[in-house]
Amino acid sequence: MTSLNFKHLHYFWSAAQEGSITRAAERLGVAVQTVSGQIAVLERSLGRALFVAQGRGLALTEAGRTALAYADRIFQLGDQLVDDLAQPDQGDRQRLVVGISDGLPKLVAHRLLAEIQAAPARLRLVCHEGEFEDLLADLAVHRLDVVLTDRPATGGGNLRLISRPLGELAVGFYAVPSLAERLRPDFPRSLAGAPVLLPTRHNRLRDQIDRWLEETGIRPDIIGEFEDSALLQTFGRSGLGLFPAPLELAEAVERELGAFPVGPLGGVCEQIFAIANARRIAHPAVEALCAVRLGSAPSLAL
Repeated sequence: MTSLNFKHLHYFWSAAQEGSITRAAERLGVAVQTVSGQIAVLERSLGRALFVAQGRGLALTEAGRTALAYADRIFQLGDQLVDDLAQPDQGDRQRLVVGISDGLPKLVAHRLLAEIQAAPARLRLVCHEGEFEDLLADLAVHRLDVVLTDRPATGGGNLRLISRPLGELAVGFYAVPSLAERLRPDFPRSLAGAPVLLPTRHNRLRDQIDRWLEETGIRPDIIGEFEDSALLQTFGRSGLGLFPAPLELAEAVERELGAFPVGPLGGVCEQIFAIANARRIAHPAVEALCAVRLGSAPSLAL
């Protein structure tokens, strides 16, 4: 198949948005025959019909809907390129666009990004938070340079991803001082009936905590479940209940949340991954981030 002609794709995109070749021609300031001709060339190059007639207008075929989804991403990225290059010159400052999974503790993300910000290279961070699958979709169309998350990417499709394990952090329960002082002496038996805040069952950490509770035979009072780790910690900071967090970050948890370790959850670890596209020309800041180690483990190439 011949290479994609983006001018042809733009004519198709305009017609799909307008729902009419006539209106698309008016919008583009060209003849109707030009628009229809360019779309016909695109359809021949793709080997699929993109439109079918519907009354006096047009309707997208299944192939047309697929092409429109890609065209939306392509031209949105084009607009973003223009906007980014219109910004004041940043000199030698590198721009790193990071996606942070909503299940990953923000204190962990901060620690990782602070390490590469401290490097000699000047860096301008742009951080986005979202759900794991949404972030991978943005990574696929290069809206993101890297995704920080608690799980590796799964295989499948034509997209080549590299999941770099950055390590594991042992997890314990934290609480505000009054609750921590009361429950710490007899931990973990003191957890029986104690108020606890946990991630939802979509979170990999929750599976480990549930297994730990089952193995110890302890039944706390689970008074809240949260998809977003930052919201979970906000409720924990208010004193509503104990909450899990990495023990290695105890100083940061105390400083930012006013909470103290109550006890460790034996064998429960927060896994940290950086996911990036496999590129021939690597982003220096992504390479630096993937070199950070909270522990050691082999890379998983997909």
